Amino acid sequence: MKPTLFLVMDMMNDLVAEDGFNAKTYGVQVKERGVLENTRAAIAAARAAGALVGYVRVGFSSDYREAPEASPIFSGARKNGIFQLGTWGTQVHDSIAPEPQDFDIVKHRVSPFYSTSLEAILRAHKISRIVMCGVSTNGVVHSGAREAHDRDYEVVVLEDCCAGVTPDEHNHAVACMGRFGQIVESRAFRWDEGDTTSPA
Repeated sequence: MKPTLFLVMDMMNDLVAEDGFNAKTYGVQVKERGVLENTRAAIAAARAAGALVGYVRVGFSSDYREAPEASPIFSGARKNGIFQLGTWGTQVHDSIAPEPQDFDIVKHRVSPFYSTSLEAILRAHKISRIVMCGVSTNGVVHSGAREAHDRDYEVVVLEDCCAGVTPDEHNHAVACMGRFGQIVESRAFRWDEGDTTSPA
């Protein structure tokens, strides 16, 4: 298998939990698309194939000292008291909980690369391929795919393990990301080779 890191991004309770802050926005699409179930199966397949697994989480100190006040996205986090590190809201959803050997990558912006440990992890483990998924498709996943491409990594996006606030947001992002990497269904992805096959 190619040296691979599977990035599960921003699948935190504040965004994906049925009783989380965004239950009526992102949570609706997460449930309808079966994102957590699909991601759980993909994580198991990645582990079985020997891929490394990393979790990306967006979060801030309780006083939001890392959050830019002018950001349309993160000013909402400050206003609503979400994305606070050390709280239930920034924990990865229990159904896809990390294991001790997994990487925990905390970010303060949309991109999983900006001012995080991700690049160092990739270099230390000589990773050549990044498989990714997350919420939202048009946020962290789109940003991550473009930046990974520009850093010369092979990019694979597991489409059925992603969601936006609306189907349109998701679909538009997927259409854009097709220029930067493979877009595949999680059950069709062969972790051992990186090829795709028809789901069984």
